[in-house]
Amino acid sequence: MSTGKSCIIGRVVFYHLLVIGSLCNIVSGIRTPENIFKGKLIEEKQRKVATFALGSFWRGEALFGCLPGVVRTRVGYSGGVKINPDYHNIGDHAESVEIEYDPSVIRYEQLLDVFWANHDPTQTFGQGPDVGEQYRSIIFTQDDEEFRLAALSKQREQTKLADQMVLTSIRPLAIFYPAEAEHQKFVLRRKPLLLQMLGELSDFELMNSTTASKMNSYVAGMCPQAVAKQIEAKIRPLLNSTPKLLRLFGESLD
Repeated sequence: MSTGKSCIIGRVVFYHLLVIGSLCNIVSGIRTPENIFKGKLIEEKQRKVATFALGSFWRGEALFGCLPGVVRTRVGYSGGVKINPDYHNIGDHAESVEIEYDPSVIRYEQLLDVFWANHDPTQTFGQGPDVGEQYRSIIFTQDDEEFRLAALSKQREQTKLADQMVLTSIRPLAIFYPAEAEHQKFVLRRKPLLLQMLGELSDFELMNSTTASKMNSYVAGMCPQAVAKQIEAKIRPLLNSTPKLLRLFGESLD
């Protein structure tokens, strides 16, 4: 394929991906509240941020990126005292995911529901196959109201698990250190050709891109079915004419 044709396809795919917005309906890849809200994203100054630690931040980012009302996601390190941690020198921090969202579309309580439903808050010293304190379960709060809601949700979770202890801690967020570029949109980065279709984004732009957040979830198989179908419908004509791209999606387009 010539460079000119490649650029044209890239622009067309990027345009189609942008129009998917935050429409969500039936959830398949993750467990989420039944009430799905629709609405226009509000101005940036009115958006809110939630921060959670629930195991590997690669998976955590993919869990939240495609939810209705989520504007963008980032992964990083929080909960410790080490200054400027990194992936190989994380110190006492936990791998965390930062979720910027529109509270008129999705409520903080709904994000908490997704948090609880998608990890084991009773597991010690890790999460799933990932072992270590950096994978511990934490809800980081921004204010007293978030702390109150988080505490209530933890009480409800403990009631459900009466024979086990919920080990999730709730603490005010001191600082969130963004992780290195290679860990942002980690699953999407494993699909370089699809990543290229988003355009020539810098690492900073990719980290803060709404479209990249949704596509990262899509590639991970964690998008709501409605969004996944919309993405596939928009890019199917291009994929059908570009066999090389079909391999990126495996059987999902058969």
